[in-house]
Amino acid sequence: MDALFILSWRLLIKCMSSIYCIGVDIGTGSTKALAIGLSGNVLFSSSATYPTLHPYPGYSEQVPETIWQAFIKCITEVIQHMKEPPACVALSSAMHSLIPVDENGEPLLNMITWADNRSAAIAERIKKSSLGEMIYEQTGTPIHPMAPLSKILWLKENEQHVFKRTHKFISIKEFIWFKLFGVFEIDQSIASATGLFDLEKRKWNENSLALAGIGSDKLSLPVTTDHERTNIIPATAEAYGLSQQLKFIIGASDGCMANLGSFAVDPGIAALTIGTSGAIRVGSHKPLHNFEAMTFNYILDETTFISGGPINNGGVILKWYAESLLQKKLITPADYDTLLKELDLTNAGADGLIFLPYLLGERAPIWNSEASGVFFGITAQHSQAHFTRAVIEGITMALYDVATALEKTGLLIEQVNASGGFVHSDAWMQILADIFNKKICLVNSDDASAIGAAYLAMKTLGLIPSYDSVRTPYKKEFKPNAANHAIHAKKFARYRKLYNSLKEEMGD
Repeated sequence: MDALFILSWRLLIKCMSSIYCIGVDIGTGSTKALAIGLSGNVLFSSSATYPTLHPYPGYSEQVPETIWQAFIKCITEVIQHMKEPPACVALSSAMHSLIPVDENGEPLLNMITWADNRSAAIAERIKKSSLGEMIYEQTGTPIHPMAPLSKILWLKENEQHVFKRTHKFISIKEFIWFKLFGVFEIDQSIASATGLFDLEKRKWNENSLALAGIGSDKLSLPVTTDHERTNIIPATAEAYGLSQQLKFIIGASDGCMANLGSFAVDPGIAALTIGTSGAIRVGSHKPLHNFEAMTFNYILDETTFISGGPINNGGVILKWYAESLLQKKLITPADYDTLLKELDLTNAGADGLIFLPYLLGERAPIWNSEASGVFFGITAQHSQAHFTRAVIEGITMALYDVATALEKTGLLIEQVNASGGFVHSDAWMQILADIFNKKICLVNSDDASAIGAAYLAMKTLGLIPSYDSVRTPYKKEFKPNAANHAIHAKKFARYRKLYNSLKEEMGD
């Protein structure tokens, strides 16, 4: 895009300063709504948290109505603060949720989240079947208990009375969309994370439907990620003080929106997120298949796929380490800063101490729900600071493991744009740069998914000429240290060998 044109556009939007869009990210632990101006600046934000229920081992559930109320709270708070309605509200949401509902959209069970593991045996059965690799390549979704395909099969085999009564199997975003408009629609991005959607044909996958024992009538109508609606149900609009004509754009999944919000949709640039869990994702014009590592391929728009892999064990491991082993509470940012300062007390490689961070099992690239954590190579020379560094290096190597699986598909990653709650530690960011051997750039926000949703809305409505017009400078850049990378490369080889040697012993 011509630099002079972008400059002219920035000057023009100064005259349009009252125009804003709301990006909403419906996450696993909370919903966040951000008011974003046309220059890409965050004007106001609102968030609401909600609990996850674990009624039985391996179960992970949430109450859909609680998430709906959190969603309404967030958008109404933003609108009330801004004192005028937005040009649009666009949605991002967590993937892989499943809610069986009746004809009126009423849940028959609590929502089953991505973290639910009750269908692990079913997923393993699909993976080993003759259809496993075909379904993975057709749908782009890893064969795993997180996928709605596995969850539906579990309901069919274990909750027949619910399975038979279900009018639609939907996600949390579809639930909220139905509450707003009374229609069952699903964006192609969330659909592409179900294991039920054909990436090439852009429709429900016949092989997956046959395996699940359902027809396409049991699923919502797929629509593009820029799909718009107004005319909120009158009773809903009145109950929550919303204008019926408030425009909504259905948007995409949180991973895809995070790439867009991190300006990581162009070839060669990866988006890395470190929060409770973590992920690394890249933009591509075609799916990037790796059946062994089960890299995912999700739809962002008509021409862009977001490929990558998620890890279970991100910041949650740091919290476990501090609170369970060190008896230190991690509540405030200062608590985290104090702990992460220990990274400066030791050398790269933690003097040979290795940590496999698989306390919660693991998704990409090993896809082993029975994997467990390991400290290896402990000697008398190792101090607490060594253990802290080993934990951070272990989490980072899990992400690097995903990146190497992506590069095995022929993809070249030249730069990593990082976001999430732990990017404020310069020492951790330098470890990322040294292990990945790539430049790490910090993007402008922790809420990349909500920001990406707002950017999508602005581009769809023609409020911005391109995503480049809202691009902001990177907050910081970290370049790799060649000597440190050489140390980490040797350690990573041992890290992988150690897991492969121990995986048969895990889970018993």
